Amino acid sequence: MMNNWGYSGGWSNMMNWGGQPWIGAGVGLLAIWSLVWSGLALWKSARNDDRYWFLALLLVHTAGILDILYLFVFAKNKLILVSEPASAKGRSTLGGKKKSSNK
Repeated sequence: MMNNWGYSGGWSNMMNWGGQPWIGAGVGLLAIWSLVWSGLALWKSARNDDRYWFLALLLVHTAGILDILYLFVFAKNKLILVSEPASAKGRSTLGGKKKSSNK
């Protein structure tokens, strides 16, 4: 006799989530979130030749937390979200002319 440890729903109710469809959507969104950050971090660690970070990121799944920390804190070439173009440095935002350094 097979013990089912109190589960009597069979295979048809395996993904029922207790009548709460938002739980399944939340798990799906978390999986996509983790996949995106893991992919970015693994790609960056491979490009930076960080073998130990690559293995850690591949084996330890923390829903993107370790991946984000690697990308923004520990990577040799840190990921920058927004940067100012070199041609725009020293220019005003409206006129497009260089700012005067005379006081």
